Amino acid sequence: MMFAFLLAFVAAFAATPGAKWLAGKINAIDVPKDGRRMHKKPIPRIGGLAIVVGFYAAVAIFCPIDKEIMGILVGALILVALGMVDDTMALSAYLKFPLQIVAAVIPVLCGVNIAQLTLPNGGFIPLGVFSPVVTVLWIVAITNAVNLIDGLDGLAVGVSSIASLALLVIAILRGDYVVAVMMAALVGSCFGFFPYNFNPASIFMGDTGATFLGYILAAISVQGVFKAYTVVSVIIPVLILGLPIFDTCSAIIRRLIHHKPIMAPDKSHLHHKLIDMGLSQRQAILVIYSICILLGLSAIVISASSPLKWMVFLIAIVAALVITMGTFKRVWNKQAQSSSQEDEDKK
Repeated sequence: MMFAFLLAFVAAFAATPGAKWLAGKINAIDVPKDGRRMHKKPIPRIGGLAIVVGFYAAVAIFCPIDKEIMGILVGALILVALGMVDDTMALSAYLKFPLQIVAAVIPVLCGVNIAQLTLPNGGFIPLGVFSPVVTVLWIVAITNAVNLIDGLDGLAVGVSSIASLALLVIAILRGDYVVAVMMAALVGSCFGFFPYNFNPASIFMGDTGATFLGYILAAISVQGVFKAYTVVSVIIPVLILGLPIFDTCSAIIRRLIHHKPIMAPDKSHLHHKLIDMGLSQRQAILVIYSICILLGLSAIVISASSPLKWMVFLIAIVAALVITMGTFKRVWNKQAQSSSQEDEDKK
């Protein structure tokens, strides 16, 4: 695990300048042309290619690759190719979505499946013929969830790093060292790219990196955590990836309420709200990192505790998050009202 981390870190760090050079050659440049973008100047955006290089280098050397792992790696390459094309010429969401499904189907055909959903009473619901459908939906959903939060410098790579670390610790606790090595490789590659991507970023990961990270996290959670026949096998990955899931669900509900297409971009994601409250990019990122760390630690504690302890702990965490988000909302509303009153006074 240590060598996988180190090799992935060095490879990703060394490959990022090459990705920046390639972005210039193929015109994969993010130009700030609308209000959703926080940067003021054109920035290369296929930096995720360096993360891919670091991850695959470490996995190829240090991870035993069976049929299921091979399916995950092949499916991920489809998304990398799709992401590079999208970062160059901005593909339609209606074209990308079917290809994402194809990429998710490949590991399912190789045996990566959510076979059952466990219940709090110790029972379980076998998914049977619905298992492949649920697995594909999970992988595609998390792939897009991580991509949607990639709106600030260092946001998606930081959130993915925290989620990977949580999955790494849980894999070690359960003795699943294949998953642990893969997560160590993912953490190392994210860390190697991070110095170039943290605010102010000199390169973005683009769809090339964001969809790749979401895909790997989703597929490995199926391969590792979901396979455990325990009462927390569903809760743990949902907690670890809780913030991207929450932000995506909020975006879908928000767009449905306002009668807008689900795929339509907007400026109402969590990171946008934090910026609107007056936080700087770095402050907003640190707030989101803190929430992700809290959720990741919660998942680790729950995985190592008795059912009664983790249920009490989970209730406490949910209550704390609800109070925190409610506080943020009240502060934001107060600032919005104050700004509106100032405009009226000026008139």
